[in-house]
Amino acid sequence: MNPALRIPLLTTLAMLAFAGNSLLCRLALRDTGIDAASFTAIRLGSGALILAAILMSRGKRPTAGGSWPMAAMLFAYAVCFSFAYRYLTAATGALLLFGAVQLTMMGYGLWTGERIGGVRLAGLVLALGGLVWLLLPGLAAPPILAAALMLAAGAAWGVYSLLGKGAGDPTAATGGNFLRTLPFAAALMLATATAGTVDHAGALYAVLSGAVTSGLGYVLWYAALPMLRATTAATVQLCVPAIAALGGAMLLAEPVTARLLVASVAVLGGIALTIYRKN
Repeated sequence: MNPALRIPLLTTLAMLAFAGNSLLCRLALRDTGIDAASFTAIRLGSGALILAAILMSRGKRPTAGGSWPMAAMLFAYAVCFSFAYRYLTAATGALLLFGAVQLTMMGYGLWTGERIGGVRLAGLVLALGGLVWLLLPGLAAPPILAAALMLAAGAAWGVYSLLGKGAGDPTAATGGNFLRTLPFAAALMLATATAGTVDHAGALYAVLSGAVTSGLGYVLWYAALPMLRATTAATVQLCVPAIAALGGAMLLAEPVTARLLVASVAVLGGIALTIYRKN
């Protein structure tokens, strides 16, 4: 395929997949009988299977990449993500998740001595202010526990991303990490066995989330990433909460409130400023 077409196609499909995770999880937990723990376990198991198959088709051992600390962060992200989406709309969850990921990585940079000032500092303050505005008490505010869980999911994904910077082949690392989450997922299922419920529709959405929008989505993104400038790669991800909001409104009939719109402009605009000035 012509690179001029291949790069935007891979990037677009990857962003749709990332937003699709929010939509599938919300749809499953709102409209089917599956519980959050079962959704998490099936999602991780499906992702592990598809990534193991891809790696073996390339002649690679599925457990050659990744690490246990990365797997623990991947599991923490997945379980907090699922339990949060019991009570959050797709758009609110995606915004909280994305904001927490970026702010975690920025915070690590500051902690390790990275200097920030001027426009980047203003962007950081704007992004933090947007999250605070979204979470302020009021009729349009998301449930605080669910919001805290999604922020924790974003922080876990931020740490996962930081740990993965030196992990080598990203597809191999992701496959190995998904496989290593399976003992955690099994323990979660045992701990929630008495309250667990699964139906066909919920299981299908979990499989799609794990195998397609997670497993294949990551493969697509890692295929596009080497061909993108750092600024472009970071900036293009700003569209994920917007896609989730549009999908939530069109497919799930979820409201897009004025508070969410203001918070989105502040968070995504602030992050865009810090990314632009850094790169």
